[in-house]
Amino acid sequence: MAVYALKRLLLFIPTLVMVSFVIFGVMRIIPGDPALLVLVGDQGEGSYTQEEYDAVKARLGLDKSLGEQYGRWMWRVIKLDFGASFFYYNVTVADELKVRIPITGQLAIMAMLMSFVIAVPLGVLSAVKQDTWFDYVAKVVTISGVALPTFWVGILMVFFLSRYFDYLPPLGYVDLWENPWVNLQQMIFPALALAFNNTAFTARVTRSSMLEVLREDYIRTARSKGLVEMAVVFRHALKNAFLPVITVSAWQFSRLIGGAVLIEVIFQVPGVGRLLIESTLRRDLDFVQSIILVTAGLVLMVNLTTDLAYGWLNPRVRYA
Repeated sequence: MAVYALKRLLLFIPTLVMVSFVIFGVMRIIPGDPALLVLVGDQGEGSYTQEEYDAVKARLGLDKSLGEQYGRWMWRVIKLDFGASFFYYNVTVADELKVRIPITGQLAIMAMLMSFVIAVPLGVLSAVKQDTWFDYVAKVVTISGVALPTFWVGILMVFFLSRYFDYLPPLGYVDLWENPWVNLQQMIFPALALAFNNTAFTARVTRSSMLEVLREDYIRTARSKGLVEMAVVFRHALKNAFLPVITVSAWQFSRLIGGAVLIEVIFQVPGVGRLLIESTLRRDLDFVQSIILVTAGLVLMVNLTTDLAYGWLNPRVRYA
């Protein structure tokens, strides 16, 4: 397994290089001149001379060729120097990520835990009670969850909470270690909105996998031995049906990170997603490029951890 993990880690390098090429190219294609935004601001007010414009471009390194800009950025990344903001003095990408990654991480972990706590029992019960009223209701709920976009669920949640419960997203943010209760009050609804689609999809995968496993011969053998249904379902069936759920969860984690971008904006959560939106609007190139690159690295690590978990869940899985 150690050799397999090492090979996968080495494959991270070309993947991250490809991601860096794509995001660097995209940020140069989209409209907007960072030097111009530095001079005139978001509102486009103010005047400047050609000399001032050239000086700002030189300070930001935008007067160099694209190849040289990419080379300089990647050399800094190799040295773990992700750059600094174009617009705010002495604000580095690394410092901002240190503050915001734990916030987005907490949001994603809460959403994953919520989805597992709800989706796995829901999928198991739907499979055990196939073609009953419970199964039909669960199908309606899960299909709706898969169909509804995450950002729309978040907007609806804010609307109904403010309209009928006088709740609005708090303007200030409190860290978990400062005041856990207030922090959970602030994060519970964004996490629920983020988890809704994930819950529905995971429940459907759990149901399908459980239905397949429950028809296997060893399940009939376990029942013929007189084992109680609870032991048959959870001790024998669920563990073997869990591999597809784990596989899907790794893919869903990357979707959670993507969904967190809009959810953080809707609920005013100061995480990485909100920073990405703000940096994109300002054309803060180092921020956008580094956030995407770090996020890609995190997703790759989650996928590797998921693959390694297969050997623990199923002893028949071996890595050559």
